[in-house]
Amino acid sequence: MVRLGFIIGFIALIGVLLSGLAAYRVHEQELALDGIALARAIDVHASLVQDRLTERELLARVASGLFRTPSAVKSNMLQPLRSAIYAFKTDFVIASWIARLKPGDLATAQAELKTAGFTNPTIRDFDDRPLDIKTVDRPLDVLMDQEPRSADTLGFPGRAYDRHSVIGPMLAQAAASGKPVASDPIPLQRRDGPIGIVLASAILKDGTADPVGFVTFSYELAPLMLTNDDRSLFAVVLKDPDDASDEYVANDQGAISLRPVKQGDPLPSVVRTVTFGGRDWSLGYYAKNNAAQRAQQTAVIVAAIGLALTGIVCGLFGYVAYNNLRLSREIQVRIGFERRLTAVIDELNHRVKNILAVIQSIVTRTLRHGSDMDVSRELLIGRIHAMSNVVTLLSESQWQGVKLRGLFESRAIPHADRIVVNGPDIAVSARAAQSLSLLFFELASHSDEGLSLVGKHPHIVANWEVTGEAPDEIFHFRWEEFNTSAATRREDSDFGLILLDRVAPEAMGGTAKRYFTEVSYVYELTAPMVTVVDMTERDRTEQISAPVRPVK
Repeated sequence: MVRLGFIIGFIALIGVLLSGLAAYRVHEQELALDGIALARAIDVHASLVQDRLTERELLARVASGLFRTPSAVKSNMLQPLRSAIYAFKTDFVIASWIARLKPGDLATAQAELKTAGFTNPTIRDFDDRPLDIKTVDRPLDVLMDQEPRSADTLGFPGRAYDRHSVIGPMLAQAAASGKPVASDPIPLQRRDGPIGIVLASAILKDGTADPVGFVTFSYELAPLMLTNDDRSLFAVVLKDPDDASDEYVANDQGAISLRPVKQGDPLPSVVRTVTFGGRDWSLGYYAKNNAAQRAQQTAVIVAAIGLALTGIVCGLFGYVAYNNLRLSREIQVRIGFERRLTAVIDELNHRVKNILAVIQSIVTRTLRHGSDMDVSRELLIGRIHAMSNVVTLLSESQWQGVKLRGLFESRAIPHADRIVVNGPDIAVSARAAQSLSLLFFELASHSDEGLSLVGKHPHIVANWEVTGEAPDEIFHFRWEEFNTSAATRREDSDFGLILLDRVAPEAMGGTAKRYFTEVSYVYELTAPMVTVVDMTERDRTEQISAPVRPVK
């Protein structure tokens, strides 16, 4: 007994070590896979943002290239460009023509604005304070035309932006560089308007380097750089170009706010730089999910399963070893009992290994990377419960086989009350019963994602028949879910697809196919009856379970 306890303790120690090693490996793999997925998603988003910015910068270059020695005082300079700027479909808020007017042109410009029908045609400062044009002794950058023209924007023309704290320096830089220049983020249209960015491109007079005006495009910041899928792995922010300790953040409705970054706050997982309007913009990406916590949860589940399997193995080993010791004391009167015990141990080891291999495959396939933990937990419990049910039925029949109708009991598969079963009540072998039990559970567990095409739960019919004559009899099984379609039926899991298409058919030496009709989902399985019944396995089990006669 002491030696038996030592062996069981040693097996338990090995099991604990292997469970810990498996949990550690799963933890590291989950972290690595989550990191790769996050980095890939961020690279795709940054690339899409850069493409979007490049399109808008190209629009500014095309628009500026279409001007030919314009008259600065005209108020309809965007008229020839309307078809071109809308063809790009870049979703700008306002496109504007800002003319650089000399003092002598201001009176003419006012008259032109009045003729064009703008609500406030006077030349004034950017904050609508009036200017005395008679005292102006320097060129002014005045808004002369815009697109679209609406009730909200007709009052803007006539404003001079050369002294604006953001627009003024931007226009000066665009005039000096001759390339499109982007402004700092500012409210658009009004002080409490959406936060956006203005892109300006200088229009040069033919043959000179002096700008006669600027074409500007205003874009909202949220769709320009911070647009993101609600189901994505990250949240994106824009670093304030004037203060790196602040970040522009978009909420679910697309409203932008400036968030200060305090000491001790988490840092972005990744920072990417995009180029727009002659300057670099830093995008910060924060991971939405705690990859470490998720990896720990998965590792804990793997460790718990490993410890449970270790306990089962130790319990089975202890039980078998204890019976071996007890029976060895009677070897003098029952020599034949030793042969039976050896056979039982071999068969039990064989069946335990098969069961453990199936459970290991179930666990590995169910807890794959990227699966939802709640759904995976539900499927894992259901699949193991299906295995447990078929083992119970086999144990009750001393592994002589299982009646096929017994695999449709409510304790084995979900929604058994909605399944109509038709077919001869044949007894299938242990191997076939294990495959069919998992097969029936997988089919039933994916048949109730929601209401069917007629507003009710799908009606399920399971039929089977045996055709032909011995020894060439063929087993035909057909599962059909009526009033369902690919849109209403729950999508099969990766493990389920492998089980339906490969594992179950190969276990019985047959073939399978699944498809949707106009009103139902169908799964068909065909296999030789000799593999479904497997009399060789049944004969071996009968020999093992036969009573041993005492030695005379």
